[in-house]
Order: sequence, then structure tokens, then C-alpha cells
Amino acid sequence: MSRDIDVLVLGGAGVDTIVHVPQLPLPYADSYMIDPGIRTRAGQTGDFVALGLSALGLNTHHLDMLGADPEGDLVRALHRDHAIPLTEIPQPAGTKRAVNLVGPDGRRLSLYDATRTHPDDRLPEPTVRALATRSRHAHVSITQPCAHALPLLRESGATISTDLHNWDGKDPYQEEFAHAADIVFLSTTALTGTPERTMRAIAENGRAELVIATAGAEGAYLFADDELTHIPTVTPHGPVIDSNGAGDAFAAAFLYGWLNRETPQRAALYGSIAGAHACTVPSTETAPIHRNQLLSRATGLDTAGGAPL
Repeated sequence: MSRDIDVLVLGGAGVDTIVHVPQLPLPYADSYMIDPGIRTRAGQTGDFVALGLSALGLNTHHLDMLGADPEGDLVRALHRDHAIPLTEIPQPAGTKRAVNLVGPDGRRLSLYDATRTHPDDRLPEPTVRALATRSRHAHVSITQPCAHALPLLRESGATISTDLHNWDGKDPYQEEFAHAADIVFLSTTALTGTPERTMRAIAENGRAELVIATAGAEGAYLFADDELTHIPTVTPHGPVIDSNGAGDAFAAAFLYGWLNRETPQRAALYGSIAGAHACTVPSTETAPIHRNQLLSRATGLDTAGGAPL
């Protein structure tokens, strides 16, 4: 069967309400006047990865559960406007939603509505199997329906990646995803031990050939071939406004490089460039980096002698 889909993205579709606050943590007060206002827009982790992959020229398909509600309409419109195929499964509890508090320095605190998911949520096996057998690669969000889909993805022959986000290195829920994936992304934010210890454990106890830990202003770490490499940070091309979506942009650009047979180090450079770009985009806007921009900035770093090869 022809694998006409480059990347199948599972899960992570939803809407965020963005609230800019004067500081984080936010001191208690009876009320705050919010400027530049409060806005709800489509886009959670799966949406942003799908947008990033599509902007880089990869044939991308998104599969998730959506409600018959205004929030679901926003998600459907986002995919329609960006020409990203979306297969939606009805979600009686409604579309996933969150409130993101964004501080002046771009840091984010996310509040997720736990009532929009249920442990018994499932993506239909025939649908997962049909899409996975058409896909070169599957990127899996750590939402409950996707956990049940992992064995089917493995059977399909597609390679798998996942993002554990701010995993502490111990919670068994994320561990299931970590051990099933060929490429694992995570953030160092909540790790209780050293990045290397957690990354090495993921590789030793699961299937991962590559483990990438993003560390904000400190850059990122790449664990490959039993060796840890530090990936330097890339200076954003404009002011840092918002970190929302930076990790998703990193993952999308890394996968672009990896699927185009670049070295892991080169793919990580692409990820760093895309993550830095995302930090310059307000969270109320959707402006992923495009392939020509990515490659041009990578070439510029090469010329300046600042790119890991």
C-alpha cells in the first residue's frame, strides 16, 4: 500500500483561551484589567504540530475526537483554512479546551479542562489502522484515546514519535508513550533528575532511537547512539513574545529534518530554529515557520559557523 501521508498526527486538537497577565505567578486580586484582551482560538499541541509539519511541506493528516460545539467549529476551520486533512471522531463530552495565562516574559501557565476527556475514550480501530497503513510516520499526543492506539500504530509499520511535555520522569502515564515511540520529545522543566539520566532510561527501557529534551534558553539535549549532545540555543529573529507552541514547532521541524534523512544533529538545529521562531509569534496568532524560512536561517547559521552538523 502506498504511504501517501508523511505524518499522521493523533490527538491534541482543541482550543485555548489566551489571557495575558502582568506576572506569573499571578497574585490574588478581586479583578484584573487585561490588555491586549482575552481571546479564544483553535490550537493545542496536535494542531500546532500538524500546522508546523504542513508549513514545512509534509503531507499531514490529523486524527482526533471533537465535539459538536463552537470550539470544535474553530478547530475544523483552522484545518480547513490551512488545507490540513482532519478526520474527526465525535466526542460527546465536547472539544478539549484550556486557559493559558501568559506572562510578560512569554512564560505560560496552562489550565486544562479535565471534563472533556474520559478514560474509555477510543479512536476507532478501523480508522486508526486505515490511516496508519498509509503513513510513513505517526506523531502521538499524550491524550487518553491515543494510548489505546499505540499497538495499532506499531502493527502498521509506521515509525512513531511522541512528546511527553513537562514529564517529571516518573509518572507512569507518560511512560507508556515514552516506551512505545521511536523518537521521544520532552521538556526539562519538571525533571527531578538530570536530563541525561531520564533520556538514557527512556532509550534503555523502550524502543527510542532518539530522545530530545528541550531546555528553553539553555537549548536542547539530544540522546542518540548512547551519547548525549548539547544543542545550542538559536537566537530568535525578533523579540520573544510568547513561548506557547515552541515545543510543538521544535518537534515538527525536527521530524521534517529526520524524515528527509538529515542527521539527528541537523534535525535538532531545525527544531531549535523553529522553536525560536514560535517564541516571536503572539499566542493569539498562527504563523508557523515555512520551509524556505527554515532552510534559509539554517544556511545563515552555517555561514556564520554557528550550526551543529
